[in-house]
Order: sequence, then structure tokens, then C-alpha cells
Amino acid sequence: MGLVKTEIFNEQQNEIALFAKVFGHPARVAILQHLFKIDTCICGDLVIEIGLAQSTISQHLRELKQLGLIKGNIEGTSVCYCIHKENWMQMKKVMHQFLDQDISDETCC
Repeated sequence: MGLVKTEIFNEQQNEIALFAKVFGHPARVAILQHLFKIDTCICGDLVIEIGLAQSTISQHLRELKQLGLIKGNIEGTSVCYCIHKENWMQMKKVMHQFLDQDISDETCC
């Protein structure tokens, strides 16, 4: 698999692609859904809730945190996660602008 040449695309295109990556794995979708459902920080029951190994959950949490859609606080020996509301709203705005583009009435084929 070749390298993705992100530098040839504009900032918005790269941002949309990163946001879309979040939804590219059902585990990340399940994690986000669970965090929305409980509407509070969660410290340890994601393994039980999602049903994947702790290392796998940690990998997906790391990706969500790197993108800024979740945030974490260290409490004792565990890290508690919740939705980063401001970044979530920004992601929704960017994706809405992209997905809300109209298609002309003309057919192309």
C-alpha cells in the first residue's frame, strides 16, 4: 500500500478524511455511541460494554483522542474518557457542509 500524499490536498479535504476515518471502524462508532449514551466520563467498563480486548479498546480510544473527539482525565490508575463537545460540534459543522452539497438535476450518464 502506497503512502497517502496528504500534502497535495487542502486542509478541509484532509480534515474531512480524518473525520471520516473515525466512522470507518465499528468499534470507534460503538465507543462514541456509548459515551453519548452515558453522557458522562467513563473509566473502565468499555471493554465489557464493547466486547473487545483492552489493548484494542485503547488503540481506538487513542485514535479518537488524537483527533480530539474525546478527551481523557487521569483518575488514579485509570483514564476517564468523555466526548469533547466543542470539537464534536466543529466536526459536525465540517461534515455537514461537505455532506449537504446539492446534486444538480442534470444527469451525468
